[in-house]
Amino acid sequence: MTRFMLIASCDPFEASDVLDYYDLAAALARTGGVTLFLVQNGVLPARPSVWSARLTALDAAGVRVLADEFSLRERGIDAGRLAPGVAAAPLEAVVEHLAEGCKVLWH
Repeated sequence: MTRFMLIASCDPFEASDVLDYYDLAAALARTGGVTLFLVQNGVLPARPSVWSARLTALDAAGVRVLADEFSLRERGIDAGRLAPGVAAAPLEAVVEHLAEGCKVLWH
């Protein structure tokens, strides 16, 4: 089974194609393991907001949704108050996925 890590550095407020990227994650989850790693402004929808429901839906579809701890802190987002289905994680999670042979895409 091919595993994927998709890295999202933008939020839907600044780039409308982020939602297409979320859709790609959901489609890939039907064929294998997928992790969506939110970094930089990509963590903004991880807090309860109009866009956080999309991340919760991804989790329900089998996509593991992680938000970079450093990016959360830099934006004043409390890691303990993330949307359901989103977990805080260190950047090392990307390195671990690479070491495991995951295919990585960055948006």
